[in-house]
Amino acid sequence: MKLNLKIWRQAGPNAKGQMVDYQIDGVESDMSFLEMLDLLNENLIAKGEEPIAFDHDCREGICGMCSLYINGEAHGPDRLTTTCQLHMRRFKDGDTITIEPWRANAFPVIKDLIVDRSALDRIQQAGGYISVNTSGRTVDANNIPIPKKDADMAFDAATCIGCGACVATCKNASAMLFVSAKVAQFALLPQGRIEAAKRVQDMIAMMDAEGFGSCTNTGACEVECPKGISLTNIAILNKEFLLAQAK
Repeated sequence: MKLNLKIWRQAGPNAKGQMVDYQIDGVESDMSFLEMLDLLNENLIAKGEEPIAFDHDCREGICGMCSLYINGEAHGPDRLTTTCQLHMRRFKDGDTITIEPWRANAFPVIKDLIVDRSALDRIQQAGGYISVNTSGRTVDANNIPIPKKDADMAFDAATCIGCGACVATCKNASAMLFVSAKVAQFALLPQGRIEAAKRVQDMIAMMDAEGFGSCTNTGACEVECPKGISLTNIAILNKEFLLAQAK
């Protein structure tokens, strides 16, 4: 398979970036998208050129590091799929593929296709945890009865991998889906109720401080989320925030 690639190149955070055209041949349909980029980089290195910087880690759709904007879609044309799980059989011989980093003020470009997503980490650190004393005589969490519906919803929310696809997809670069998933996974369980009011207020305050936009209610974030995080979590977030404000 032969492809025409248009890839964003940027030497550093303060450098001016631009789209650069590349041609690549010998791409196999069973290759993952990242393997295709590996092949391109091998060709560039062989020619003495600077390889393209892109982020990746597990290559199993778990970590979210491989976040790329492909042909105008976060993680590419497949649904419920990260970039590392996207295979080249989704493209045709001779296709032109545009590859960009996430575009959001809160995600500044570090180099080429790599952005700084530490803003999400700071939101998580602001309240996305529970303070549990695990020393001494602790009660087994499995002894606390939880309705299956609540347990399932909490588990679904916890599958968020923090890739930032929701931010990159939203026209306002909102992080509401990410924050709502982190709040909901605790709000639905008894262990998370103790710090519920402080958690939601602190995380939303940090989200605003990091410069994320407001929610547009278009649902694009849910469509592009590789883990299918539901907009229902945003309703839970809003409820938790209103309850916290009332207190």
